[in-house]
Amino acid sequence: MELRHLQHFVAVAEDQHFTRAAERLMVSQSGLSASIRALERELRAPLFVRTTRRVTLTEAGRALLVEAERILAQVRSAHEAVAAVQGVLRGTLAVGAEQCIAGVHVAGLLAGFRREHPDVEIRLRQSGSGALAEGVSAGRLDLAFAYRVPADGDQLRSVPLTSEPMTVLCHPEHRLAELGAVPDPAALAGEVFVDFHPDWGPRRATDAAFAAAGVRRTVALEVNDVHSLLDLVDENLGIAVVPRHFRHKRTSLTALPLKGVDEAAYETVALLPPERATSPAARALIALLGTPEAEPGEPG
Repeated sequence: MELRHLQHFVAVAEDQHFTRAAERLMVSQSGLSASIRALERELRAPLFVRTTRRVTLTEAGRALLVEAERILAQVRSAHEAVAAVQGVLRGTLAVGAEQCIAGVHVAGLLAGFRREHPDVEIRLRQSGSGALAEGVSAGRLDLAFAYRVPADGDQLRSVPLTSEPMTVLCHPEHRLAELGAVPDPAALAGEVFVDFHPDWGPRRATDAAFAAAGVRRTVALEVNDVHSLLDLVDENLGIAVVPRHFRHKRTSLTALPLKGVDEAAYETVALLPPERATSPAARALIALLGTPEAEPGEPG
């Protein structure tokens, strides 16, 4: 099995289109098709379902994609490790992050990294914490800044960044604004909630806090960006339970401490692969944080 066959396969899987993948790889479409056919013959299984508009992975293709991404990431790490020994840091740094993550200024951190390592290409992906953790485990990301997720010593480890309590945001004319503080999640029963998609860290933290309190809630207004959430609360269409630092993003809203939940309900971490699989670029970025790396298997 040749590495170029795996590279071609991953590109087609990502683009779901032979022509676009061929253009990105700068190879002929016929050559790309021949490469995929060779891989299918070797594995004795079809990897794609082809239509006139797109291609989709077969079950065998989905299984191969996980391993192919991991193999290519290891090969890339090997090249970068040799370059690092020679005193040159180059290659690619693939970073994942949630929106408005606490404990790290992502843009400033990446800017500092670029100044120190101009030969490294930086790629940034923004997504929910679950997807980011999966990306690090699969080798698609070198590291990610996310909400705490259970660490797997074989595939994932974490470096603690910060923790903070959850806060209720509401319109100044909302009935809760007169309280000064919300006693506990039970006091919010029956409220209309604005929140993020379930994979986002703040949503995970809020869901966990209400589940621990035995309080059911319904998210009526679900968004995928911070500004939309704040706009909806600002129009008095619902309330939001968010990490405390969100209160500074819209000072016109009333921020109320939420009692009766873990004071460290929202914890953020840097997610990394196991020590042996961590790229030199990822090590250099973590070093800029000034935070000691976690031991393999250390819970997030």
